[in-house]
Amino acid sequence: MPKPEAVKTMLAIYNSLEDAGKTVSAIIGDGIVPATLEMLDRLTIKAVEESIHAGFPLDAEAVLLIELDGLKDGMERLAERIMEICRKNNVREVKAAKTEAERTQLWAGRKGAFGAIARLRPNYLVCDGTVPRTKLPEVLMKVMEVGKKYGLTIANVFHAGDGNLHPLILFDERNEEELKKVHLAGSEIMKICADAGGTISGEHGIGTEKKKEMLFVFTPRDIAAMKKVKKAFDPEDLYNPGKVLPEQP
Repeated sequence: MPKPEAVKTMLAIYNSLEDAGKTVSAIIGDGIVPATLEMLDRLTIKAVEESIHAGFPLDAEAVLLIELDGLKDGMERLAERIMEICRKNNVREVKAAKTEAERTQLWAGRKGAFGAIARLRPNYLVCDGTVPRTKLPEVLMKVMEVGKKYGLTIANVFHAGDGNLHPLILFDERNEEELKKVHLAGSEIMKICADAGGTISGEHGIGTEKKKEMLFVFTPRDIAAMKKVKKAFDPEDLYNPGKVLPEQP
């Protein structure tokens, strides 16, 4: 597949996580679908800068990494539209990478974010839920409230343009009480996603971890129908036994 004719990478810096979320909703609502639209919150920014030095400001509450690709004609106009939307949503600063080296540095920060977060605590749980992009601001605020409720630290780095959230709940698995809180918090975050009109997985799947959360988005009758379909193709339950579908819908 040929490379795009042109690429434009922008960094938008915010003093408010909510304003960053509103910007994502506004960009999509304006009919613009960037090639990439990623969000990192303050904790993630701090971890990235201590590890990778990508050039994200340490005093920002959130940054958006926005990339356009495609035909050169019209790209500057589209980039300016995005920058104007950022300004309307209280962006502190929005700027474009001037060189390929600057672009590479910004992307190194995003790609290394999960590894950087791993330096903060011995373990983290990656929550994977998806919500309508118009609901991002309120869902992000609710996710942070879950962290406060359970006394847990939550970092956010995710595919904002898809509404695919990845709250990272930091913990130490040697602390049994903390581990219990992590599982409760993770389940509560999935319920928030489902209640917002979203779902409990964007890309990581269900496995065994989120079987009971399937009932947040499917009825017992739905689950029973899925089990019948599986049994028709797998009567001896040889394929991924005990995965995805809850035992008692």
